[in-house]
Amino acid sequence: MRFDTVIIGGGLAGMTCGIRLAEAGRSCAIISQGQSALHFSSGSFDLLSKLPDGSDVQDPLEGIAALERTNPEHPYAVMGAERCERYAREAAELLRRAGISVAGDCRGNHFRITPMGKARATWLTIDGYLTAEAPDRLPFRKVCIANVEGFLDFYPEFIAEEFRKYGIECTFASVNLPDLEQIRQNPSEMRSANIARVFDHERNLDALAAQVRDAAAACDALILPAIIGLNRNDSLEVLRAKIPTPLYLLPTLPPSIPGIRAQQALQHRFRALGGEYFLGDSVLRAEYDGNSVKRIFTANHGNIPFEADHFVLATGSFFSRGLVATPDRIVEPVFGADTVATSDRSQWYTLRFFDRQNYQAFGVRTDAALHVVREGRAIGNLYGAGAGLAGFHPVQEGCGAGVSLLSALFAADEILNSHQS
Repeated sequence: MRFDTVIIGGGLAGMTCGIRLAEAGRSCAIISQGQSALHFSSGSFDLLSKLPDGSDVQDPLEGIAALERTNPEHPYAVMGAERCERYAREAAELLRRAGISVAGDCRGNHFRITPMGKARATWLTIDGYLTAEAPDRLPFRKVCIANVEGFLDFYPEFIAEEFRKYGIECTFASVNLPDLEQIRQNPSEMRSANIARVFDHERNLDALAAQVRDAAAACDALILPAIIGLNRNDSLEVLRAKIPTPLYLLPTLPPSIPGIRAQQALQHRFRALGGEYFLGDSVLRAEYDGNSVKRIFTANHGNIPFEADHFVLATGSFFSRGLVATPDRIVEPVFGADTVATSDRSQWYTLRFFDRQNYQAFGVRTDAALHVVREGRAIGNLYGAGAGLAGFHPVQEGCGAGVSLLSALFAADEILNSHQS
C-alpha cells in the first residue's frame, strides 16, 4: 500500500496531522494500535498553564516566548513562538472544522471546572462545559447539582464543597430511570459511556428533563455530569430547550464523553477527507533506504508493507506505550529512535505523587525540524509529534494537548513544504 504520508498513532497529534495533510490533498494513512488518551479528556485543550518554574501563565503566547529564552529543549521553543502562535490559531479552527465547537483564546487562559469542582487554567473548552474567567469566581449564587443514582464517577458533594468556597449555595437532585436498571445491576457497567447510551433515546432525555426541571427551578444554574450526547449531537440543546434554568456540563472521571466525541469527530473528518484509518494494528518493523524510512510492516498486514514518502511518529508517551521503560533505559519501540532520559533510574521519579516527575519530560530525540533521531542521525522523512516528544511536562505545565496539536501542524507543514521544494 502506497501513501504520501503514513502516521503511526491515532490520538490527538496523529489525527490533527492527518487532517491537515488530507485538507491539502495528500493521501494519508493512520495506523492506530487502540483507543487514544483522548478518551480521558476533560473537555478542554490546554496550551500552557504554568512555566517550568511553577509560575502561572495568563497569556500562553507570552509564556511560550519565555520558554524560548529559558527552556530551549521544550517543543514550543523548538518550533518557535511565532509559529506556535500561528498553529494555535489554526488548531482551534481545525477542531471547529471537524465539528468540535470550542471557545477560548491563545492570548488569555480561562478556567475550566474539573470533576472535583476546582478551577484549572486552560486554552480551549468544548461548548456546554462549565468555565470561569477567574479561578475564584463563578457567576452564580445558587446552583443545583444533579447526578444519576448509583453513578460513582461524579462527586456532587466534593463539587459543592468547592463551590461553597466561592459563596455559592448548592442543592442536589437525583435521577433514576427504568432503562438504567439493567446497567445498575453491575457496578462496573455504571460508567459514563453506558449511561450516555441510555440518554441517546429521546424518551429518556425527556424523562431526565422532567426529573431535574423542578429541582433547579429556583437556581441560577443546573450542573449535570457529562453523561449525554455519546451518539447524537443535539442532546444538550434538547435538554436546554426543555429546562428553563441555564444548564452546564461537568466532565466525569474517565471514560470521558467529550473525549470520546472528540475522537469520533476527528476520525470522521479524516475519513471524509479521504484518509485511511487502520484501527487495532501495530507496527512491527521498518525498512530503511539510506537515511530514510522506506516502508513499515504491521501485525495485521503481514508481508504487505505500508510505503510512503513521509512518516510521522505520533504514538504518545508511556500511557499508550509510545515509550517503554526498561530497568535501565527508555525505549521507543517502533523505530528504535534515540531517546532523551536521565541515565540514573533513581532520578526518574520521586515518591511524592504530585511532585514534578522527571520521567514525564523523557521522550524521543528530534532535531530542529522535528525529524526523529536514530543512532545519532536525523531520519530525513520521519517526524515526531505529540506526547512522545522530549522536553516538557504535560501535566505540571498544562500543555499536553497544545504540544500535540501544534507539533502535529508543524510536522504537517514540514511535509508539505518538502513537497513544494
